[in-house]
Amino acid sequence: MVDAWMIDVPGERVLVRELGPADEGPLLTLFDECEDWFVAATGLPSGPGDVQSLFYALPEGADPDDKVLLVVERDGVVAGVVDAVRNHPEPGAVAVGLFLLAPWARGRGLGRAVAASLLARAEGASVVTATVPPGWRSGEAFLRRLGFTLTSDAAPRPADADRRPNPRDGSLRRATLRPAEAW
Repeated sequence: MVDAWMIDVPGERVLVRELGPADEGPLLTLFDECEDWFVAATGLPSGPGDVQSLFYALPEGADPDDKVLLVVERDGVVAGVVDAVRNHPEPGAVAVGLFLLAPWARGRGLGRAVAASLLARAEGASVVTATVPPGWRSGEAFLRRLGFTLTSDAAPRPADADRRPNPRDGSLRRATLRPAEAW
């Protein structure tokens, strides 16, 4: 059974649901639209295998059964994707590997509404971790508004996290949220 729910964003119909096989085409389009993020994160635009890698990419030590892939639809069009792993890096934690919205869906409150919905559904999570490319100011501001604390320096990128070698290997800013303290 596919997990899906509606979230309240004024003037928009937003559905968050599990990713399915039919989403490959819309995700390819989304990744092409998000070239700005891919270049900031990797130094390169999205590549042909990036969508497929969503299905199998896991941080070291994570259980494949704890991986969650969600699509954000706005008015029936794929507007974003979320890749998260429960119980990583420790039991009770949630590691968000990707939280990506199309440029046309940004700056409208959609990201905040999706994040708030996901945080509410992650009730009992001891810590939520995320990463942001250094210098990606909108991502840094977004995480701060949600209550995340960002590291001051870029942390090394895990060796197995890359979908392909890229010019910006080795740096992501880490962000941490302790939900009990934030809410």
